[in-house]
Amino acid sequence: MPVIDQIAQEYGDRVAFVAPAWKGTFEATTERAGELLPSGVILWGLDTEEEIFALYGVPYQPHTVLIADDKTIFASWPGAMTEDEIRAQLDALLE
Repeated sequence: MPVIDQIAQEYGDRVAFVAPAWKGTFEATTERAGELLPSGVILWGLDTEEEIFALYGVPYQPHTVLIADDKTIFASWPGAMTEDEIRAQLDALLE
């Protein structure tokens, strides 16, 4: 997540970054978001009903979904990617 937080600072004027969590308490999620997302650029929240995850077919975390302006899924991948891979996906989305 620190890499995503750094990338979000660079792309945040063109891409909205959202990090929902689905397990834990609001207090624990708040604390963890403060640790992992210190820039404050990434919006986060606790999706206790797993509605966001179900909407985009996310079976577990970590999982990344890039959503285009028309609300369609541009790309989706489970697990981690390298910084260069993430940047390449974002650049392709913004083309």
